[in-house]
Amino acid sequence: MVVSRGITYIKNSQEKDGAWYGRWGVNYIYGTGLVLPSLRAAGEDMKKGYVQKAASWLKSRQNEDGGWGETCYTYEDPSWRGNEQSTASQTAWALLGLIAAGEERSREVRRGINYLLKMQQENGSWEEDAYTGTGFPRAFYLRYELYKIYFPLMALARYRSFIKGRQNGDSNA
Repeated sequence: MVVSRGITYIKNSQEKDGAWYGRWGVNYIYGTGLVLPSLRAAGEDMKKGYVQKAASWLKSRQNEDGGWGETCYTYEDPSWRGNEQSTASQTAWALLGLIAAGEERSREVRRGINYLLKMQQENGSWEEDAYTGTGFPRAFYLRYELYKIYFPLMALARYRSFIKGRQNGDSNA
């Protein structure tokens, strides 16, 4: 019952274009990229129209370099959603969402994975100067130093897990 109410809330808060507003990370890429794995974990059918609309929105926001990026300005002007220089953390959020939506074999996911691998530094981290954390929208933003490390690592691990599971015949991977 509680999960059902939560899914109803998520459905009702989805933007018309398929994205979800993000509160702790900047912003619609974060919201959408984290809602989709949550829906999957809750047992939602990832082939449903509203889920696929979200995946399509993420795919449409991919940059030429294969990554994703978004500016803090989206809290003031939503027309900026998903339109900024790529960052490792925002690319990872998009990848986590797309993989959860069943897009792990898509061109966009492969390009995003390649972006992360290409941009990874020798020390294993990624360069990220953008503010991708949200303290209070329109008031102050943060640069969490670990976002650029643990979100890309989560996305790469999730991608590897799904691909490895599919190769082993696990349709639930």
